[in-house]
Amino acid sequence: MSIAAPARSLRPGIVLADLIPASRARDIALVVGGAALTGLAAQISVPVPGSPVPVSGQTFAALLVGTALGARLGFLALALYAVAGTAGVPWFAQATSGYGMPSFGYVLGMLLAATVVGALARRGADRSVLRTAGAMVLGSAIIYAVGVPYLALATGMTLGQAVAAGLVPFLIGDALKAALAMGALPAAWKLVGRKG
Repeated sequence: MSIAAPARSLRPGIVLADLIPASRARDIALVVGGAALTGLAAQISVPVPGSPVPVSGQTFAALLVGTALGARLGFLALALYAVAGTAGVPWFAQATSGYGMPSFGYVLGMLLAATVVGALARRGADRSVLRTAGAMVLGSAIIYAVGVPYLALATGMTLGQAVAAGLVPFLIGDALKAALAMGALPAAWKLVGRKG
C-alpha cells in the first residue's frame, strides 16, 4: 500500500484511515481491527480501591480508534466491541463481558465519544497538539457523562459517590492518555506529509 501524496494527506476532511485506498475489505479490516485494539487495550487494567471501575487502556484506544477511523468507522468499531462484549466475548476491562456490570456505561460512552472525536478529526482536530487535546478532553467528558450516571444507577450510589468512585480517580490517567494522543496524532500527520 502506498501513502497518499502530501497534498491529499494534509487536506481537511480526511482522517488517517483515508490514507489507505478505500474498499469494503479495508473498512471491514479497520472496524474489526479497531474493536480488537480496544479489546486488547482493555486488558491493560488496574483495579482502583473503592471503585468497581478499573483504570484501563480501553478509553485511550476508543478515542484513538475514533480519531483515526473517523465518525462512521469509529462508531462501527466501537459498536462491534460493545455488541461482541455484551454477547460474551471477554474483552471488556479485566476480561469481563456482558451489560450487567457497573462499568458498562463507560463502554456506551466510548461508542458515542469515538463518533464525536471521529467527526472532529474530519475537521482537522487531530492535526495540532492543541486541537488534539481539545478533542481528547471532549471525548473523555462524553465517556464520563454516560459512564458516571450509569455507575450510579447500577450500584445505587448517589451521583456524588459515583463521581468520587468513577471520575475523580481517573483524571490523572486521562491527562496522561491525552498527552500521548497530543503527541502521536499530529506526529503521524507530519510523518505522512514527509513520506507522501
